[in-house]
Amino acid sequence: MPTYAKNRAVNFDHHWMPFTANQDFAADPRLIVEARGMHYLTKDGDKILDMSGGLWCCNLGHGRTEIGEAIKAQFAELDFAPSFSFGHPLSFQLAERLAALLPGDLNTLFFANSGSEAVETAVKIAYAYHDAEGQAGRKKLIARQRAYHGVNFAGVSLGGLTANRKAFGQWLPVDHLKDTHDLSLNAFSKGQPEQGGEAMAEELANLIRFHDPDTIAAVIVEPIAGAGGVLLPPKGYLERLRALCSEHGILLIFDEVITGFGRTGAAFAAQRFGVEPDIMTMAKGITSATIPMGAVACSDAVKAAIFDSSSGMELFHGYTYSAHPLACAASMACLDLYERDALFTRAAGPIGDALQDVLHGLADLPRVIDVRGIGLIGAIEFAPFDDKPGSIGPQLLKACWKEGVMVRGLGDAVAVSPPLIIEESHIEDFVTGFRKAVTTVLG
Repeated sequence: MPTYAKNRAVNFDHHWMPFTANQDFAADPRLIVEARGMHYLTKDGDKILDMSGGLWCCNLGHGRTEIGEAIKAQFAELDFAPSFSFGHPLSFQLAERLAALLPGDLNTLFFANSGSEAVETAVKIAYAYHDAEGQAGRKKLIARQRAYHGVNFAGVSLGGLTANRKAFGQWLPVDHLKDTHDLSLNAFSKGQPEQGGEAMAEELANLIRFHDPDTIAAVIVEPIAGAGGVLLPPKGYLERLRALCSEHGILLIFDEVITGFGRTGAAFAAQRFGVEPDIMTMAKGITSATIPMGAVACSDAVKAAIFDSSSGMELFHGYTYSAHPLACAASMACLDLYERDALFTRAAGPIGDALQDVLHGLADLPRVIDVRGIGLIGAIEFAPFDDKPGSIGPQLLKACWKEGVMVRGLGDAVAVSPPLIIEESHIEDFVTGFRKAVTTVLG
């Protein structure tokens, strides 16, 4: 008999919640007990419209029975198989299927359990590639300010969010490009901003000259910086990064943990923006968050260099739960749904346009200084309070919850990344709740 009961009183003393003001939460908890479609259900029985896709990850919405049935069937057949020197067929089938979706020649997948682990893996693959090429001195990495690449020490070093870094230090040799957020050029852009892309990317050329290209292993960027505030790449920016990396033998890594699996209107943002990386990380939408999973895809050239130079184990790296059978089953079921319902491209159509139109329609709210987004991801930024910068987003998160809407509060911005199954009626409900929340917080 299960010991869990959703109506049982909750003791907040024993669970240390991640990225949460725990004492504040315990005083005014937001507890979720069920989820279906576009909505969560609270412990008090209230419906909450999920405009954040959980944590940028529930791309297929909630309670998809097809995924649950696939997991159940796999559990009955094979609950776990070690992935160190053993394997199971489903992991190879999933890797083949993902390779067919990915751009260019990103044909080889290494499985992990999260975005953080995927980033860690991508860095090690980049190092292994240069070692195999006889360039072991290439250990420096270039990332970007306001980036988020997870919370392992590689991700903390690469990340560009000060609060995530200051307590832990920087343990890898990383330099950081400036972010692409320039309101003087591109405020209230719909889709990719028009101005300044190539000029912003030229900073990479300066860093390459400063560090010497023979010392740099890789450049890693999110095509759209998510946790940093939904910062889109101006036109020409990613293309120039690609050209500079190719010119100097530097690997380009795209962190598509948030942007992958249909968020921008293509399977991956690399396809939406027409720029192919050498390595790509993914997670979240790979299983629509039903079971933890992450992956790294690498190009044929990267794989060939590492494999051809090895006479035994190609990479001394991996995780106990890499390619877990239940996660593989969940991912295969998700891919079936993405493809059956044409969800990879849905955000590029009328529903994506509707969301972006509505977001820009909120520009009349108090203190709004920018609205930005593409497909089914976007953000509204507010002028900060002089005495409390960064406080508006968290306040609006709480106020929206009380109005039946879940959003992400990011400093003085609010981000949305709803499930790809969203309909216009849900967008209308979001607007109603969000306007009420802003009135509560800002007057």
